[in-house]
Amino acid sequence: MSLHHDSSAASLGTAHEYTAECLLPATPLSVRDARRMVRRELSLWGADELLDDCLLVISELVTNAVEHGGAACALRIRGAGDFVHGELFDPGGGTPRVCARDMDATGGRGLQIVESLADDWGVTHLPAGGKIVWFVISLPAPTPPRPAIAPVFQLR
Repeated sequence: MSLHHDSSAASLGTAHEYTAECLLPATPLSVRDARRMVRRELSLWGADELLDDCLLVISELVTNAVEHGGAACALRIRGAGDFVHGELFDPGGGTPRVCARDMDATGGRGLQIVESLADDWGVTHLPAGGKIVWFVISLPAPTPPRPAIAPVFQLR
């Protein structure tokens, strides 16, 4: 696994946006290596609240790339403390798709997990071949406080 790490000021200069990427061989150990990289980077970014969801999504996407892509893949994450945008490139030509829900199946739920945890996700096929499976996970917007309402009935 090779890692590239960069941090640069966001466009307004008030917050930092971070980027990390790594190359992963087509072996089952790549899932572990990807999780380690994501855990380390999100902790450095102050994005600990996004960590569990991101780890599950990354695990599913890297597992799919290893099982179905058959070649090395590249993982890139970028974000700040309140969002993560991830991209996983693999040279395979297939299109990942969510399988029909089958309660008796022993597999095929990976993209259902991605779909339920990510704010958005998709697949981009590249003209030179291969594809990028991407996702975005962000903190929910804060809920505005509810105004205090005086009770209509008084208890005696």
